[in-house]
Amino acid sequence: MKSSPLSQGRRALLLAAGASLVTPLVRAQAGEDIVIGGSIPMTGVFAFAGVGINDGLADYVKIVNEAGGIKGRKLRYVPEDTGYKVDVSVAAFKKITSQNKVNLYYGDSTAFSKTINPELQRVGNILMTGASFATELNNAQKYPDQFLVGPDYTEMFGILLRHIAKEKPGAKVAFVYSDSEFGRDPIDSSEALAKKLGLTVPVKIMTPAGSVDVSGEVIKLRRAAPDYTIFHGYILAPIPEFITQGKQQGMTTKWMGTFWTMDSSTVMKMGEAGDGFMGVMPYRYYYDTSAKAPMLDKIRQMRPAYQSTAYIQGFLAGMFFAEAAKRTLDAGKELNAKNLKAALNSIKDFDTGGLIGVPVTIKGNSIPVGRVYKADMKAQKMVAASDWIAL
Repeated sequence: MKSSPLSQGRRALLLAAGASLVTPLVRAQAGEDIVIGGSIPMTGVFAFAGVGINDGLADYVKIVNEAGGIKGRKLRYVPEDTGYKVDVSVAAFKKITSQNKVNLYYGDSTAFSKTINPELQRVGNILMTGASFATELNNAQKYPDQFLVGPDYTEMFGILLRHIAKEKPGAKVAFVYSDSEFGRDPIDSSEALAKKLGLTVPVKIMTPAGSVDVSGEVIKLRRAAPDYTIFHGYILAPIPEFITQGKQQGMTTKWMGTFWTMDSSTVMKMGEAGDGFMGVMPYRYYYDTSAKAPMLDKIRQMRPAYQSTAYIQGFLAGMFFAEAAKRTLDAGKELNAKNLKAALNSIKDFDTGGLIGVPVTIKGNSIPVGRVYKADMKAQKMVAASDWIAL
């Protein structure tokens, strides 16, 4: 049936109106900010890290925006203080995501990452990382919209154990860990790996987190006479106490730690007892000038005073967020969780500007790369004790 001139005119008007509605929408999307939300512990027990994380993320956002943003779109960082409390963190997430179109999010803890996971999957728009390196989160089936900015805790042990097996084949390694989810995380799987690498674990000692009387535990440790002792699940206490008493009792074990113990300022608090203390770190330290690292130069320009490893972690979180968004937009795809995660997992031999000492490839949910560093108390610095180890 032939349409009348009137209905043809009306159709043309409707089409024109439709086109005029569509064009601004496309333009709005093209110019829309890409929002990074953040549950950041600026106060409370984890504030020592939260402040650094916040500064690192904010600085990377500033660098991207000063260079023109991502395909003409600015990054916008919207943080809320959580005091490192899960319920406050969840409330912050709900507030930020209800007031902004959020595509990227930084979480403050393992507990928050696990709690918010069903909501992330329900919404389907957000790629998330955070302060946690929990082994459980390194599971792309269970946590498809999340990733870790470094190796998980089991992988950290893996880096240390490989270093030990190379340095002293057949060594005895003791595990000392806190009675917490964080502390227990890598213990059983790492004991199995130690055996595989030809090492033995003569003793495993669990203590409450924080400052406790460890004299009984030190006696147990001395009897086991390990060549190496790995601490996990603590920030500082009771590590210095263990080392001081162990040395007084003539122990010659090499003492080691994992990420949250290994910030330079934390290790330096150990004083004389901490000289030679070793541990795993996925990033270069702020003051490391041993190799070319243009991004570290940039950070030192922006912030002339020492920045913690938590700062570097926040900065790198921003870098991987931006890279995932850029690759998604370059492919002409929508910024949703599935596309952002696929873009993140397409990262192969990526140069972080020297923040991580080797090009990185992201498979699954973690970046399993690190290096063993050693405390030099005279120089008041952490110095490299191994090459970069990629699992």
